[in-house]
Amino acid sequence: MPNHANLRYAVAFLLLLAAGLGSTPSPAQTHPAAALSSIPGFNQRLEDATRKMDNAATLALWADDGISLLPNSSPLIGKSAIAALMDRAMASLKGARMAEFHMQCSGVETSGDLASEWCVEHQIVTLPGKKLPFDGKGQMLLVLRRDSHGDWRLIREMWNQAAKIGSN
Repeated sequence: MPNHANLRYAVAFLLLLAAGLGSTPSPAQTHPAAALSSIPGFNQRLEDATRKMDNAATLALWADDGISLLPNSSPLIGKSAIAALMDRAMASLKGARMAEFHMQCSGVETSGDLASEWCVEHQIVTLPGKKLPFDGKGQMLLVLRRDSHGDWRLIREMWNQAAKIGSN
């Protein structure tokens, strides 16, 4: 007489195996190397949007539930709060132009559909009139999440001002 408990486990195992074979794995499970190699493309889009001072292109890189942590301010929670800050900043910089922008990211690590990296940036913004240009340097920590289409979206950003890039 067959052991019914063992038979049930065998059937359950086969059903789980069949369900797993028929399901669609997440993008990170499908191509972990592709997930890692696609982060430089995200960084390039972020650089391009920043260089052009293009708020819409920058916001397109954010997840709806993203959070930005900037010095001496409350966390900006959600894409709408981030957009409002960007709009206020652009309104105060009417006539300004990004003369230079450089960003170098390092230390990329992935875990499933999440990734993190740290970056240093340097920007020079010319201001209208006879104002001296803004010459800023900063350090960032970025946390990214892959969306359902496999695209990286920014979910956390922490930025602080750096005195000198590359100094300790």
